[in-house]
Amino acid sequence: MRKVCIGLFLAASLWGGEFDNAMTAYKNGSYIEALNGFYMLAKNGDAQAQFNVGLMYEKGQGAQPDVNKAMQWYEAAAKQGIGAAAYNLARLYHVQAAKDPHALEKARYWYEKAAESGIAQAYNNLGALYLEGEGVKKDVNRAFSYFSKASEMGDANAKLNLGILYAWGEGMTPDKLKAYENLMAALKAGNTNAQSYLDRLCKESSWVCQGK
Repeated sequence: MRKVCIGLFLAASLWGGEFDNAMTAYKNGSYIEALNGFYMLAKNGDAQAQFNVGLMYEKGQGAQPDVNKAMQWYEAAAKQGIGAAAYNLARLYHVQAAKDPHALEKARYWYEKAAESGIAQAYNNLGALYLEGEGVKKDVNRAFSYFSKASEMGDANAKLNLGILYAWGEGMTPDKLKAYENLMAALKAGNTNAQSYLDRLCKESSWVCQGK
């Protein structure tokens, strides 16, 4: 499973001129100026600027990388309904699982908030949590449901995960044809990892791939 980072907010905020100036500075590579501009707006409660400050702290643009500050600003933006901030916050909690015993529970919570905002990657990553039983009780059927939702929204990783479940999923009735269809869809959507699974599927069940 890939935990993709969602990038900078480009839309104008309530503080149109100041936000545009900061965005122009960012596009020109003037990251310190951009961070200062977004930071002033973020302190005044602008949710989009809060998200951008979080992203810049995470990437180390305009300041040294600081995951804790990134998470603080992502959370502030997420609490104002910015789905991308909820997703990035969940993603950072997800990778901290070895350090924080409650990190996976927090990741699940924020993935759910991001999913409510229509972010396909959040559905995929929720599926991965339930598939592995990370921070939740293992539930393959629920994982399948989340992967299906993300796949319908075009997420290539979810298409790959569905293909794997159809072919080799624990507790699932195998359907090699649907496995092939989903793995091919993942590959066409740009997920190159699908090729090795397709090769395995065609080796194990050559009839599936004949004439295709």
